[in-house]
This record gives sequence, structure tokens and C-alpha cells, in this order.
Amino acid sequence: MSNKFEQISKNPGFMKHNGGILFRNISETEYEFKTTIKQNHLNAAGITHGGFIAALTDAGAGTAAHRSADNAPCVTISLDLKFISAVKLDQELIGIAKIQKKTKSMIFLTCELMAENKIVATASGVWKILRLPSAGPGG
Repeated sequence: MSNKFEQISKNPGFMKHNGGILFRNISETEYEFKTTIKQNHLNAAGITHGGFIAALTDAGAGTAAHRSADNAPCVTISLDLKFISAVKLDQELIGIAKIQKKTKSMIFLTCELMAENKIVATASGVWKILRLPSAGPGG
């Protein structure tokens, strides 16, 4: 298991359009993701838009769920987010996702987002592990 950050927003899509996410595995139950706040992430008040923080949390924690589910596709069932402090332009926003419980079909995790060693937001969520049918004979 590599502990180096990798860019996970490689294909065209929402998060790549928004600047991408760097992601790494810390352990089998702990993952880290990060991005740097750019001008297009700010709201009218000049601080990071809550919608961007929510999208980043969903993508980062969702990737943690996916990795902990042996790379099976996972979809968000619920994401409870608490905004605690503001994030400003050029700050690095770092998320730590921790798997709390894993069943055959669900993953429960918590996440903390920080900027400059201050908690920005906390989250908890549930992800459904999709078990896609493999194409067998005739199918």
C-alpha cells in the first residue's frame, strides 16, 4: 500500500472540473485527501463555498469507502456535514476519513476537514457497496 498522494480526478467530470483531489491511503481504515482552494471555489463573501466543501467531502470520503470495499463501486446513502470555520483562498484543505464500520453491503465513516490545523468541517456518512453482477455465460 502506497502512502503517496495521487491525483484521483483523472477523467473528465465534476471534481476534475473543480480542480481535482489528491488522495492517499494511510491504513486499511484511514484515508487522507486534499486540495488547494482557488478563486472559483469562493462564494460572494470571499470564503470557500459550502457546496464545494460538501462536494469535496463526498468525493474524498466516497473514495475512502470505495477503497475500503476492495475497489467495489460505492454510492452515497447519507452525508451529514457540519461547517465549523471558514477556508480562504490558497489554503490547503485536508480531509481525514476513518472507516467506523463495514458490513457486506454498507460502509459507515467519519471525516474531518482541516485548514492550517483548524477544523473546518466534520462529517459522517453511509455508503452502499454496489455488487454489480458479472457478465457470465450468455449475459
